[in-house]
Amino acid sequence: MTIKIDLEQGELSEQADISQPFLPAEEKPESKKSFSERRTSNGGSTATVFLSTFIVVLGSLEFGYCVGFSSPVQSAMIKDLDLTTSQFSTFGSLLTIGAMIGAILSGRTADFLGRKGDAWLLDIGRLLTGYGAGLTSYTVPVYIAEITPKNLRGGLTTTNQLSITIGILIAYLLGMLVEWRLLAIIGIIPCILLVSGLFFIPESPRWLAKVGHDKEFEEALQALRGKDCDVSDEAAEIRVLTVTLGFLPINYNLLKK
Repeated sequence: MTIKIDLEQGELSEQADISQPFLPAEEKPESKKSFSERRTSNGGSTATVFLSTFIVVLGSLEFGYCVGFSSPVQSAMIKDLDLTTSQFSTFGSLLTIGAMIGAILSGRTADFLGRKGDAWLLDIGRLLTGYGAGLTSYTVPVYIAEITPKNLRGGLTTTNQLSITIGILIAYLLGMLVEWRLLAIIGIIPCILLVSGLFFIPESPRWLAKVGHDKEFEEALQALRGKDCDVSDEAAEIRVLTVTLGFLPINYNLLKK
């Protein structure tokens, strides 16, 4: 029903829709909108965030695959390579030792580089694999947390642990179907996809801000949020946080940008 109050005649007339507010809703300025609102209004996209997450969790998948590799192939490897139980146990444990070393060194390594006999040969390979897995266990969740917006951060960071368990499952299932040499070769596939995919995803904006690459920082953040999305507020927040944590000397000109 539509009515209008005539103040002079004291009468009602069917003119205006009372379902509409008397005062129009105030439009939020672009700088006050949340990332989700800016994404909807400006056509911003999370496709790059999801793609980047998918690529880096291939490292976690490989981690789980390496963890699960030794269990289903134990009998076959001992028989084919004439290993003792002690030698095979050493082979299996070297992954953990390598992962421990990799995890200890992963923080400094990631800060510097960015986020992105038969028995002896086996042992060396297993140790190096463990070292890589240790690096992955740190860099993957940190990278995901640094590239994702707040409303997606919790869900996407859980894909790291999920990928590890999926990798273990794949190794167990394939280990019942193929011989151990082929199982080892199959494990190369996630590595190839990961290395290839790294050329198509941006570096962590927070790391770029940390090392002072301001132009690359803004470009990476814009690529992750969508070309039409206003990232000025988030960029300022990252800069302030970076300075607050002491990663950079205080540069007031940088904060004013």
